[in-house]
Order: sequence, then C-alpha cells, then structure tokens
Amino acid sequence: MEDLPKLGTEELRTLAQASAAVAQACNCRGADAAGWISLPLALPEQQLADIGTLVADPYDEPTFTEYHPDGTRYDWPAAPVAPRYFPYNRCNVARCTLCGRHYLRYTEAGGYFVDRRIRSLDQPELVVDAD
Repeated sequence: MEDLPKLGTEELRTLAQASAAVAQACNCRGADAAGWISLPLALPEQQLADIGTLVADPYDEPTFTEYHPDGTRYDWPAAPVAPRYFPYNRCNVARCTLCGRHYLRYTEAGGYFVDRRIRSLDQPELVVDAD
C-alpha cells in the first residue's frame, strides 16, 4: 500500500484553489467531472499521480453515510466535498501530471464490477469540514 500524506480540509481547499487557477487546455478536462463520473477512457490512469489521501485509517471500514444538508445528491456538481463522509472518506487526491489540476478519486466495487471514479477538485467553496 502506498504511504500517502493525510490531507485535511484546509489542504483540500488550497488544492482546489490551485486547480481552479489552471488555465491551460488538457485532455483531463475532456469529460465534465464536476460531479462524480467513471474515469473517462480518454484520460489514462497513469496521467493522474496520487499526492494525498482522505482515508483516515486504512484498516477501519469508513461510513457509507453521505453528507447533503441542502438536498444535493452524490453525483451533483454542487454536492459538498465532506472528507468524513462517503465517498470522500475513501478517496485519494490526484494531480494531473500534464497540467497540475487536482481530482478526487476512489474505486467503487460492486458484486460484479469495479469502477474507478473521479471528481474534479476545483471548487474550494464546496469543501466543508462537516462533523
């Protein structure tokens, strides 16, 4: 298992601000990842380098409870980024190796599938420190 630094809310906001400031065109923006999506085929996984994690304890089963105080849903672009809640509590933070934008990513595993999912981390106002 890769030993990644644990990131807190302020670090996430800082990364989101940095990502929002990137103006260069890049193939990592080929699909709208403002809300959770499956990793696009046009975005090679090796183009994303993990730089940190939101996983509190890799040996503890995190909650599946989601945080949506304003009635948002999991895949909505306006859904809050709440690190203690699903799916953020299972995420790593990755940086695009070509342009420097940041993404949240985790692997959804169901009975018959594995789906690598990403969400862009470029809206610092959505990062919340919810209990």
